Parts: sequence; C-alpha cells; structure tokens
Amino acid sequence: MTPSACDKPAFSTMEVCGSLTVSLREFGCEQSLLSRTDGSASFVQGDTSVMAGVYGPAEVKVNKEIYDRATLEVLVQPKVGLPSVRERSQEQCVRETCEASLLLTLHPRSSLTLILQVLHDDGSLLSCCLNAACMALMDAGLPMSCLFCGVTCAISTDGQIITDPTAAQEKESRALMTFAIDSAKRSVLMSSTKGSFSVHELQQCIAVSQKASEKIFQFYRDSVKRRYSKSL
Repeated sequence: MTPSACDKPAFSTMEVCGSLTVSLREFGCEQSLLSRTDGSASFVQGDTSVMAGVYGPAEVKVNKEIYDRATLEVLVQPKVGLPSVRERSQEQCVRETCEASLLLTLHPRSSLTLILQVLHDDGSLLSCCLNAACMALMDAGLPMSCLFCGVTCAISTDGQIITDPTAAQEKESRALMTFAIDSAKRSVLMSSTKGSFSVHELQQCIAVSQKASEKIFQFYRDSVKRRYSKSL
C-alpha cells in the first residue's frame, strides 16, 4: 500500500479511535555501542531486541552506483540460521521507510549499508527493526527530512486491536499490521499487513498507530536528551 492510500483514512479515523487506549511495552535504547560502525543502536521493546549498525556514506560498487543519490542496502540477520523470505520482506519494508526519510540526494554515487541483527524475537519484530534503524541513523548523523518509528497492531479473533503484541498474541490474532509513521505529519510511510481485516479495521489500526507513535517519538527525544546531557 502506498503512503497516499493511507493518508486520507488515517486522519479521518482519529475520532473513531478516540476512546481506544494505546498500551505499549517498555522501551529501551542505547546508541554508539559498536566501535567500527558510523552509527549504531540497540532497541528493546519488551522482550524483543534488535541491534542496528550503519556504514557510510562510502564508496559504492559500479554496478550499484546511482548518479543522483546514494544507494541504500538493508540486511536483516536472524538470531540463528540464514536469512529467509521473511527477512527479505523485512529488509524491503525497512529500506522503503529509510529511503522515504533520508536525504539520499546529498550523497550521490555513494553507498549506505544498514545491518539489523535480531537478538530476540517476542513479537512486533518489524516495528522494533524500524525503531532500531531510526536510532542508528540518528547516531550516524545522516541528514533526514523526518524521523520515523514502527508500530505493530494485531486484531484478535473477537475484533480487539492490540498494539505492540507479543509473539503469543500475534499467533492468536487473525490479522497483523505494521506501520512506519513519520514525525513531521504523522503520515504513513510504509505498511505491511497479514491476515483478513475490513477497511474500517485498517483505518482504526492506522489511527491507533499514529497515537502510539507520539509515545515512541517522545521516547526518542528523552533518550537523546539523556545521552547528550551526560556528555556535556
């Protein structure tokens, strides 16, 4: 689904979901963990944990060179084993989100590499990857038009919307949606959906995700503020 397809219903459903409470698991984040990267961060949502590392801008291979912007490559490494179709799908979602927020035209004919290492998966993995990616890009000091965050919503069999679901809640749900929300207009940069749901339920999940994003962006601000207040 393109961002334009999500923008209209997203703003019109805020009143529909006004009575819904948004509950998220505890967050944790630490930046500049890795010494050989240009930017790194670990992000924890409940028991789900992801480590992100950014390399670049650097020299790009000739066959991947783009003359008017940087080439972005995203790699998702599972906790054990080799990457599968699931990781390839996650890579595409993260790459599309990063390309929508990064000012890649400022670094033409160069490469950026974002590596995401899954440390533990207890649900809402894609949203945790998005949050880790954003914090790592911030740590690398790359120019961005806006920040972004990921929010996962699950719809249970009785129609209840669960934000930031655990792995057990995901398994019991009939639909699972992950949205990337930008910090400027709270618009949808990317969406990934699985299962059966109605248009009304989709609109509700978008509105709930927008409300949840406010808490995540506030966590971003608090985390960065704490980091730089210690270094001053």
